[in-house]
Amino acid sequence: TGAAQGIGEAYARALAAEGAHVVVADLNEHSGQRVAKEIEAAGGTAMFVRCDVSDADSAIAMAEATVAAYGGIDLLVNNAAIYGDMQFDLLITVDWDYYRKFMSVNMDGALVVTRAVFPHMQQRGGGAIVNQSSTAAWLYSGFYGLAKVGINGLTQQLAHELGGMNIRVNAIAPGPVDTAATRTQAGQAAHDIVRTS
Repeated sequence: TGAAQGIGEAYARALAAEGAHVVVADLNEHSGQRVAKEIEAAGGTAMFVRCDVSDADSAIAMAEATVAAYGGIDLLVNNAAIYGDMQFDLLITVDWDYYRKFMSVNMDGALVVTRAVFPHMQQRGGGAIVNQSSTAAWLYSGFYGLAKVGINGLTQQLAHELGGMNIRVNAIAPGPVDTAATRTQAGQAAHDIVRTS
């Protein structure tokens, strides 16, 4: 998820280069279609599916489209997040509706998509789920960091619940990465970060 740009795009390209059949799941149709077409042009297998990770019906439709195209699901990377255009504010003052929408994507989205996908993995005898955390989980970083703390706890709980189905659940926690979204958030400071896009 969130594979139309930035780190998610890098994941999609790398997985396709390793032989995976990739679904570029994102709300950004223009960029998502571009990434899928470029993967195909490079000899990989990919398709774009529009997906809102905060909406259970959208996630279920994405999972069903994946199974229809590829016959099953083996791997899920929960990467989607509101980040590049994220508002800066304190937990005690952030607009409540914005906070709820933010958390519905950045924290709850991983659970929404996992719930849509895991039955298909179970049917295949197992699979793997990778959740995108961040070093922000261990720093003062407002509701973004709070969402990543939630991702860490979610990962542990899902590993417990899904391990008996032979579905591995792990999280990775990169530090700042020089993507377009980070350049929007950090400005010139982003140039001191390892570049990936």
